[in-house]
Amino acid sequence: MNKDSKKTVLMVVTSADRLLNGRETGVWLEEFAVPYELLTKAGFSVVVASPNGGAIPLDPHSLDDASKAKWTEAQKILTNSKPLTSVKSKDFIAVFLPGGHGTMIDFPGNAELKRVLHDFSKEGKVIAAVCHGPAGLVGAKGADGSPLVSGKRFTSFTDAEEKAVGLDKVVPFLLETKLREEGADFVVGDNWASHVEVDGNLVTGQNPASSAGVAQAIIKLLN
Repeated sequence: MNKDSKKTVLMVVTSADRLLNGRETGVWLEEFAVPYELLTKAGFSVVVASPNGGAIPLDPHSLDDASKAKWTEAQKILTNSKPLTSVKSKDFIAVFLPGGHGTMIDFPGNAELKRVLHDFSKEGKVIAAVCHGPAGLVGAKGADGSPLVSGKRFTSFTDAEEKAVGLDKVVPFLLETKLREEGADFVVGDNWASHVEVDGNLVTGQNPASSAGVAQAIIKLLN
C-alpha cells in the first residue's frame, strides 16, 4: 500500500456471487474499472477491499469481449482484495463503493463496512458510491449517530431501473425505497443516463453510466 494516505483511495467491492434466486452476480465491471482507471491516472493509489477478501466475483452480465479486453488491469486487481477486517480509515483519504447486484446481498448487514463508513464520516472524508454500491450505506450511521444518508442529496440505482431490468422481485429490497426510508433527499434522473449527486463530501451516482462522473467528482473534491 502507498504509505501516503493523502493519495490512497479505498474501493470496497462485493464478495457475493449469487442473488437470492441463484442468478449469478458480483461487481459490475464498468463501475469498478472506469473509476479505477480515472483515479490512478489522476495520481491516486487504489486499495481494493471486500467483505471476504480474496478474488472478487464479476457479474457475468457486465462482461463482454470488448470490456474484458479493455479492462484487463482492473480485472487483475480484482483477483486479490483485502478483507474489510484489515482496513483502517486512517490509511485512506476517500472510500468508494462500486455496484453490481452482489452489493445488495452482502453490503447492508456488514458490520465491518458500517465501521469503515462511520469512521470516514466522523473524520469528514469523502464517501462515494455508484449504482447498487449505495446499498452499503443502508443502515450506516454518520458521525452524529443518525443514518448516514439522512437529509443528504443522494441517488442510486432507482426503483424504475430495477423494474426495467426485471429484478425488482429478486433483490432483497428496492434500494431507492430503502434510502428514502432512511431520510435521503433522493434525486431521480432519467433511466440509464449519467446522473451524479454531490452533497458535501458525499458523492453518489445512479447507474453504470454514472461511473466516470462519480470518479471525476471524487477527484475534484480530493484536489
